[in-house]
Amino acid sequence: MQNEAIWRPPTDVYETGDSAIVIVEIAGLSEGNYEILLNGRVLVVSGERRDPAEKLAYQQMEIRYGRFRTEVHLPWALEGTDHAASYEDGLLRIRLRKAETRRVPVRVSSTS
Repeated sequence: MQNEAIWRPPTDVYETGDSAIVIVEIAGLSEGNYEILLNGRVLVVSGERRDPAEKLAYQQMEIRYGRFRTEVHLPWALEGTDHAASYEDGLLRIRLRKAETRRVPVRVSSTS
């Protein structure tokens, strides 16, 4: 069965003017089934998605269950503790504040 090995959920990482954004797809979890750790520039998201029907004889099994872990090595220096996380619609969104020296000015184009 798939739940014996630690698996890595799909993860996106991008930046905005003042933040690094990490999105982790971990549908089917509730708060407390995952943990977020930040150590310097390394973000670790881990937890467990339990199989609701462990004793069934699956005909097809594509959804991953069991322990998961993803490590994101961020290329940006971070500052402070002004970070935030939210979980909605199966996506864990983590916003990390970039250091002042790494912030990018936001350019707005006008249509004249």
